[in-house]
Amino acid sequence: MAQLSSLSPKLIWHFFEQICSIPHPSKHEAKLSAWIIQWAQGEGLAVKQDKVGNIIIKKPATPGMENRKAVVLQAHIDMVPQANADTKHDFATDPIDAYVDGEWVTARGTTLGADNGIGMAGCLAVLADKTIKHGPLEVLLTTDEETGMTGAFGLEAGWLEGEILLNTDSEEDGEVYMGCAGGVDANIRFPLELVDASEGEAFELAVKGLRGGHSGCDIHRGRGNANKLLVRLLKAAEPMGVRLAEIHGGTLRNAIPREARATLLVPAA
Repeated sequence: MAQLSSLSPKLIWHFFEQICSIPHPSKHEAKLSAWIIQWAQGEGLAVKQDKVGNIIIKKPATPGMENRKAVVLQAHIDMVPQANADTKHDFATDPIDAYVDGEWVTARGTTLGADNGIGMAGCLAVLADKTIKHGPLEVLLTTDEETGMTGAFGLEAGWLEGEILLNTDSEEDGEVYMGCAGGVDANIRFPLELVDASEGEAFELAVKGLRGGHSGCDIHRGRGNANKLLVRLLKAAEPMGVRLAEIHGGTLRNAIPREARATLLVPAA
């Protein structure tokens, strides 16, 4: 990750490199939260944490700006933990292996955590920068955004003083979005008839190597969904008498599946 420290703006990439080095998947943000609190205290900033893990850091206005409206910069601490099947990675204990690939910062075999790590790095960079003139600042870092918005829903009333809140979890640099995406979880169950699997040969059919993406911001880009592609293949193979023993694909509800696998029983003929 030493490559990241050579990127500009240096403060942002310094913090993002630190964020990548500390595991922080959803519901396992404690280590990163502890580091952020310790850093803020070392900077002499007022910081506190609520019962659901949200962190708020306050930075006084620069001289002459005390009468400006207070602004809240908000990001979430957790990241989407997804790894390729051939990548051994424990998101609860292992750092992200980030590197620079041409114009992009990416990670080897796993999600990078730029959502919302780069926004969080930006918030911390604003707190750390001694040259920016600003009114009263508050940085709110919420927990468990990716799997239930636990931090946002559990935020204590009266915590924030700022009248203007800028959420840093959008997609385009230099753009401000009004509004947000929503989501629906669908759990579908249907009856299953089991049959004897004593005849035929067993094979595994896999779809992998897809780019994946976020179900919110990448769903319109036409990227392959491993689950859908695998089912299309199975549907086409139905006339051959192929029977399905097992199927699974994807790992998270808000990530476009990059890999899917099925165990099949195929007539020997």
